[in-house]
Amino acid sequence: MRIVVDDLSGPRIAQFLADHVEQMRSLTPPESKHALDLDGLRRPEVTFWSAHEDDAVVGCGAITRLDAGHAELKSMRTAPGRTRGGIASRLLGHILTEAKGLGFTRLSLETGSAEFFLPARRLYEKFGFEYCAPFADYRPDPSSVFMTRPL
Repeated sequence: MRIVVDDLSGPRIAQFLADHVEQMRSLTPPESKHALDLDGLRRPEVTFWSAHEDDAVVGCGAITRLDAGHAELKSMRTAPGRTRGGIASRLLGHILTEAKGLGFTRLSLETGSAEFFLPARRLYEKFGFEYCAPFADYRPDPSSVFMTRPL
């Protein structure tokens, strides 16, 4: 598996992200959907990685700079049919290393509270994330949980 910083210009990653946003919209009430679309991920404060095997996109993840020391993990996704194969763990490990290398001292995230998101929450727990109060511009939301960890 190759993990690369992605400029989000290719059709494969565009479709992969469109599928992600569509899935999140189907699972989360509109007022609780925080998945970034392609334009949101192209903002200058975002670094985006895609994971590839051969010609296929198998995963992605991003960080958004909140301030000089704090970033938010965004857009973690593993290709359907490829979950539970270690892709998310390798990608998250890579992103944690890169975020630390970029000078961040804390990484936080928002994810869903529904049963669908339980595997993601367990992954984040495995990597040392702890539950926390809403951060940045987030507000308490029964559809969301918030997690953070030092780097």
